Amino acid sequence: MSLLHHVVRQDPFAELSRFRGEFYSCLTKRTDALFERADAVLCADGPVRSLAELALVGEHRRRHGGLYDGLVAGRVDVARLRRTLAAVPLPRAADGRLVLAADITCWLRPDAHTSPQQILCHTYGRGKDQHIPVPGWPYSVICALETGRSSWTAPFDALRLAPGDDAATVTARQMRELIERLIAAGQWHNGDLDVLIVVDAGYDVPRLAFLLRDLPVQVLGRMRSDRVLRRPVPPREPGTWGRPPRHGGEFVFGDPATWDTPDAATVTETRLYGTATARAWDRLHPRLTHRSAWTAQLGALPVIEGTVILLKVEQLPSGATSKPVWLWWSGTNATAGQVDLLWQAFLRRSDIEHTFRLFKQTLGWTCPKIRTPEAADRWTWLILVVFTQLRLARPLAADLRRPWEKPPPAGKLTPARVRRDFRHLRPKAACPAEAPKSSRPGPGRPPGHNNTRTTPRHDVHTVGKPNPAKQRTQKSTTPRPRRTG
Repeated sequence: MSLLHHVVRQDPFAELSRFRGEFYSCLTKRTDALFERADAVLCADGPVRSLAELALVGEHRRRHGGLYDGLVAGRVDVARLRRTLAAVPLPRAADGRLVLAADITCWLRPDAHTSPQQILCHTYGRGKDQHIPVPGWPYSVICALETGRSSWTAPFDALRLAPGDDAATVTARQMRELIERLIAAGQWHNGDLDVLIVVDAGYDVPRLAFLLRDLPVQVLGRMRSDRVLRRPVPPREPGTWGRPPRHGGEFVFGDPATWDTPDAATVTETRLYGTATARAWDRLHPRLTHRSAWTAQLGALPVIEGTVILLKVEQLPSGATSKPVWLWWSGTNATAGQVDLLWQAFLRRSDIEHTFRLFKQTLGWTCPKIRTPEAADRWTWLILVVFTQLRLARPLAADLRRPWEKPPPAGKLTPARVRRDFRHLRPKAACPAEAPKSSRPGPGRPPGHNNTRTTPRHDVHTVGKPNPAKQRTQKSTTPRPRRTG
């Protein structure tokens, strides 16, 4: 099928103006305040450190009180905004397919005792293998990846995880609705290659593939190095009695004696990682049991076959010694060329970390001290809209580099450098926000009258209550059990 519908693009200014108009139409309350807040984030000098300082940006014509009022009392038509983001041109892989990456990033609020629906988020400490639980709001974000040496992604969907949500189930539902919107927007047509979904080891990859089995998608994800999968059942010999087995021999990730000869193998020379060796074994599946997420599964548990890829690189960009990476792909009968494309697509998944870092350190996603999770959702959608406008302004921005900065290659501006020039591009794009009307400030609280309404405090939700009888007083020397599921 022709790929002309993938490469046809409108004028960049026209595309940017159209998106800004659609975004304005998605704001149903405190429209002008929310729209100019997004422009203030785009045109601010330097990183966003506090919400009140955005009122000093020239593009924000309202008072600083309108910043908080827009987040608290504003309204965003999220369903329409999701359809608008799905219709924006998306980056594609070298073969023309869409590559989507899903990951969870946390908005940490350790001191917000009056904020509800907080969950203990696991963060990495300064020590080795040190995990610290910090209260916060976790968000599942889906981005479209692009090829080549670039830190750009296309984030176009975010969903806050509520207490008690299962990450794989929530991500599957979020991905299903997203794929349906992409098909409705014309981003995928019959005859196109399946959409590739790339996730990290925090997800149950076979379960995610099982939940999305009726969609034109393929799932690729990393597995832990202590997993044990099963081979297909060998042919049954004539005259054999008894119940036929459902699983074949074991494939132990930590035991090379169980690997046998790979079905495909490649050796590739890379610039960053040196020699990259990939080996693939076909039709391996986990042995599922009626526990955890599979508890509600009625009848026999499914056999979810896929391809296991072992990736070894010579070195890391930091110079440290690399560890083998185990990948599981929901497809089968992978060729050597497909194996190369798959592990390279997985390495591109790390670009989503650059996007999260830009959200938090430059665009100020986690800087507002917001009390309610609904206001946090509105601010999160504004940040996604801000990044989308940077993506649309990417071919229009000039390089306003500092004297000590190196000039980037042609067409390789980073998102931060595109934001540096957005103030000069904004007058040429559509701005549907109306001028502010003159008003007088409210009387405020009368002198001598203190606030007598105590704000309720909320507990932080955890996965489960710890059992003191099962807590270990010292580090166990027992070998870690194998993960057979």
